[in-house]
Amino acid sequence: MTKTPFVQFGTSRFLQAHVDLFISEALERQAAPGPITVVQTTGSPERSGRLAALTQPGGFPVAIRGLVDGKSVDRVERVTSVTRALSTNDDWDAIRGIVADEADFLISNTGDTGYDIAGDDLSARVPRSFPGKLLMLLKARFDAGGKPLTVLPCELVSRNGDVLKAIVLKLAYERLDDPRFSAWLESQVIWANTLVDRIVSEPIEPAGAVAEPYALWAIERQSGLRAPFAHECVLMVDDLTPYEKLKLHILNLGHTVLADIWIRQGRRPWETVRQILADADVAERLDHIYGQEVVTAFAVKGLGPQASAYVETTLDRFRNPFLDHRLADIASHHAEKIARRIVELRRWCPGVAMPMLRAISDQ
Repeated sequence: MTKTPFVQFGTSRFLQAHVDLFISEALERQAAPGPITVVQTTGSPERSGRLAALTQPGGFPVAIRGLVDGKSVDRVERVTSVTRALSTNDDWDAIRGIVADEADFLISNTGDTGYDIAGDDLSARVPRSFPGKLLMLLKARFDAGGKPLTVLPCELVSRNGDVLKAIVLKLAYERLDDPRFSAWLESQVIWANTLVDRIVSEPIEPAGAVAEPYALWAIERQSGLRAPFAHECVLMVDDLTPYEKLKLHILNLGHTVLADIWIRQGRRPWETVRQILADADVAERLDHIYGQEVVTAFAVKGLGPQASAYVETTLDRFRNPFLDHRLADIASHHAEKIARRIVELRRWCPGVAMPMLRAISDQ
C-alpha cells in the first residue's frame, strides 16, 4: 500500500469537493506529496457505504456547476486521491499506525460540534470526541519517535488551529499528565489557522458531490509551516483576517440581507436566493448595499478592490442556476446572523454611514 502523507478526519461531501479534489488535481501535476487516508470518526451507519466508494477504481465524481464571470460551467471531475478509507470504530489500530508512521498533514472537518468533548472522553479505548481521538493518535506518534507534523483544521471556527490546539493541550494536561508529550504538542506540531470557502450543495451517492466553481482554502503562514501542496485555490497568506471579513461581511451578509427582505415582505415560503434576485427591486437594493455601504467600509480598511472583486464573484454564486438555496434555511437564527454579519461590520467601520444596514440591524 502506498504511504499516505495526508490523513483526513471526516467523509463529508464538502471535503470530497474541496480538499480531496484539490489533492487529486495536484497529484496529476506531481504537485502533492502523495494521496490521502480518509478516516470516518462518527460511526454513522448511513456513511459506512461511503468508505468503500471513496476508494473505488476510477475515483468518485465531483460535479462543478455554476457561473464564472456570468458564464455557465457544468463539468464532472474524477477524484482519485483517496487510497484508504477507514473507520475509528473498526480500524483504530491501523489508523494509529498510519498517523504514527506515515502522516505529514492531518486534515479535519468534523461539523459544528466537532470540538466538543465529554467528561469521560478518554475512558474508552477509542475516545468519543474528535479532540480525544486526535490526542491519542498524536500520543501514538510521540511514542513512535515524535516526527513533526502539521494539523490543518477546516472547521468553520475563527482561528480554528489555535482553538483546536488549546482544546487538545488542555485535554492532555488534564488526562495524561505527561510534560514531555505536552511540550512536543507545543513545539513539534504545527496547528494551522485556515479558512475554507465553497458551497457544496448536494451529495452524489454513494460518494461524490455537486459544488460551485468558486473555491478557496486560505492557510495562514507561521514559522515552520509549508504549503501542503500546490493548487490555485490554496493560498498561503500572512493574515486570515481580510479573507474572514470578506466572506462574513459580503457573502454571509448578502444572504442575511436577502433573508431579511424575504421575512419582512412575507414572500413565498419556498423562494430561493436565485429567485429573489430575479426581482429587480431586490437586486437593486442588494447592489446598493454592497456598493454604497459594504465596499465603502472595506475601502476604509484598504481593501476596496478586493471587496469589489469579491462582490462580483458573490453575485455569480448567488445566481448559480444549478443551486436551489432556500431562504427559509438561511433565515434560521436570523437575529444571531444579523449581529454577527451586519452589526459587527458597523462596529468594524464605525465612521462609515450604513443607513440601509442600520435599518436591518436596529429593527
